[in-house]
Amino acid sequence: MIHVIATIELHAGQRDAFLGEFRKIVAPVLAEPGCLEYGPTLDTVTDIGAQLPARADVVTIVEKWESVEHLKQHLVAPHMEAYRPKVKDMVVKTTLVILDPA
Repeated sequence: MIHVIATIELHAGQRDAFLGEFRKIVAPVLAEPGCLEYGPTLDTVTDIGAQLPARADVVTIVEKWESVEHLKQHLVAPHMEAYRPKVKDMVVKTTLVILDPA
């Protein structure tokens, strides 16, 4: 199993529109072979000292996959290919962190 943390940095004011498009792909992604978890998260404001400041224009996707191969298949799935052009102009940058459980 692998864990994926995908950080999506958005242009100012685009978060709600982005989430509207993103939520449309959650069910198809969860139905993909090897998908164990997939969903958007937002920064939470707390008084915990080590926490980074909340980012208004960031959506973090938390994912779990059975393998890197399953993740690779996800990246080229037809619903993902159709989704990317819809959000392209909303996104500044996407970064992935792919992790093995320790």
